[in-house]
Amino acid sequence: MSASLKLPEAAPAPLLEVKNIEVVYNDVILVLRGLSLAVPQGKIVALLGANGAGKSTTLKAISGLLKTEEGEVTRGEITFDGARIDGIDPHLIVRRGIFQVMEGRRIIADMTCLENLRLGAFIRSDAEVKRDIDMVYEYFPRLKERTGLAGYLSGGEQQMLAIGRALMARPKLILMDEPSMGLSPLLVKEVFGIIRRLNEELGITILLVEQNARMALSVASHAYVMEQGKVVLDGSAAALAENEDVKEFYLGGHGTERKSFRNLKSYKRRKRWL
Repeated sequence: MSASLKLPEAAPAPLLEVKNIEVVYNDVILVLRGLSLAVPQGKIVALLGANGAGKSTTLKAISGLLKTEEGEVTRGEITFDGARIDGIDPHLIVRRGIFQVMEGRRIIADMTCLENLRLGAFIRSDAEVKRDIDMVYEYFPRLKERTGLAGYLSGGEQQMLAIGRALMARPKLILMDEPSMGLSPLLVKEVFGIIRRLNEELGITILLVEQNARMALSVASHAYVMEQGKVVLDGSAAALAENEDVKEFYLGGHGTERKSFRNLKSYKRRKRWL
């Protein structure tokens, strides 16, 4: 009797999938132009690109925060954990398991660290909150020592507080927008070490927007490069770290032929990738 053929198993659906979305601000300004990306469960995915490429807009489209800036998704769809989330209110998106750590930290300066952390747990019962505060302090022991107002924290401590506040929501997915902004090289290394630990130890999926492409690629498994509101290149983080164009424009290196920045034209990279 011949053995039955065994069909290959289908790949699991990504936790987050953005399908061909367009985003318009004030009914006029088109920012995202058919953007698509996928974030697998339990992975770190980096989103790279120059200022104005649409990276932060992408995160706000996912978290539902476009409405606060007169923006909306006018085409395409966003699915999370098998259900569409585009068009629903931000607090409902948080309840489904997505929390965004905003660019510039956005902590409440005239509240204490503890009060800021409790804000992140607004959707959860009081019985769970104390246990998770202790968990946050394990990852960020300095925050336990800071009993004054959060506005007096250093930049690095404020970033730690912003990430800790996200953890208090027990998210399945954290959207991180420029976690290294304004930090010293030593603190950048510390923050990215914590991002890696949160992924490996807690299994939290992370979509990371970051100007420091070298650090982002060091912790991510996959990455997308954006230009003018669309993805122009994607692949494994290891492959992109060796890509000549990525080296030249984002990693501070050069391709096989050394070029003068004086003669560099932005259209050259778009022509190469598009």
